[in-house]
Amino acid sequence: MTRLATGTDPHPLDEAARAALTDLVVRGMRRGSAPELDSLVSAGLALAKGPVTMPTVGGRELVGTWSRLPAGSPAQDRVTVLYHAFLPVNRRLRELCTAWQCRPDGSPNDHTDAAYDASVRDRFDDVHTSIARIIRRLADPVSGLAHYRDDLAAALDAFDAGDTSALTSPLGDSYHTVWMRLHQELLLLLGVSRAQDEALEEQLVSETAG
Repeated sequence: MTRLATGTDPHPLDEAARAALTDLVVRGMRRGSAPELDSLVSAGLALAKGPVTMPTVGGRELVGTWSRLPAGSPAQDRVTVLYHAFLPVNRRLRELCTAWQCRPDGSPNDHTDAAYDASVRDRFDDVHTSIARIIRRLADPVSGLAHYRDDLAAALDAFDAGDTSALTSPLGDSYHTVWMRLHQELLLLLGVSRAQDEALEEQLVSETAG
């Protein structure tokens, strides 16, 4: 995760546990067992369901308290501006992922139409150029976000090398999965709920279309 806020932390977690919990919240879940995940489960900050560990509501709230940028700070102001630039691009990314998974008539894309798949892939270039520019600017106030530029580029490279799961698969570091982690970090940094995020995206997209 990007940062650990300074100040009094009401929960007795060492830095490794804090990092593990933040990573879990950003990812949403982790598969497999690990000592740091077990400790979070014991502390009531994570919940294990079979091979999957997920953060609890309390775990997510705790990460939110130490991740949020100070209100009124230059960093918060800068990230807010860039988050507003991010949301319309986020809509375009979602539409592309839907186009990759489904044909225009709503039927599943079986990827037998090479021309259609190529047209969807080509549209990713514009989205990638836009998000790379935003991440480059985000990395000034929040340096820990810089890696997302390389992570997204690596996912596209993997796809172009023949890994067709590298665009949308939820089981690895696909383009969509990496993008969702970046999105989650932005929400944590600004203290924005998913409901607020969805409403703002709709507003910004409507304004752009208008």
